[in-house]
Amino acid sequence: EDLTVSENLEISIPQVHGVWASILFRRTPKVREQIEEIAGQINLIEHLQKKSGLLSHGQKQWLEIGMQLMQGSDLLLLDEPVAGMSPREREQTAELLRSISLGKSLVVIDHDMDFVKSIASEVTVLHQGRLLSEGTIEQVQNDPRVIDVYLGH
Repeated sequence: EDLTVSENLEISIPQVHGVWASILFRRTPKVREQIEEIAGQINLIEHLQKKSGLLSHGQKQWLEIGMQLMQGSDLLLLDEPVAGMSPREREQTAELLRSISLGKSLVVIDHDMDFVKSIASEVTVLHQGRLLSEGTIEQVQNDPRVIDVYLGH
């Protein structure tokens, strides 16, 4: 939290890990461009020099997503990414995840079905560690097993 947004994104670059890599690392124009591109994508371009400890809860979540994007991951695993966020931050996070999903695979674990509806093309419902239902949000919501287990009908 003592590092700036820019510094947090920078240390996420895979080549920076390790003592020698850190010593030999140079902030090239290409690195700065990559940081700015990701910061723009995660809605933090105007906060690059701000200490991450001063960011809102939602902005901190976006920074963590950005740090994963800096690593070039093709798959992002997100556990309750909007927990504790304001309604506006939740909307912005949904927009962010929809844009990321155009080029990457996302696995999002969340109990907020309204949020899941806003981002998911396919939903998997687990119950007691086992697959209960899988399909579109409409298919899952209409599945009698899901209704029985989660709605008690």
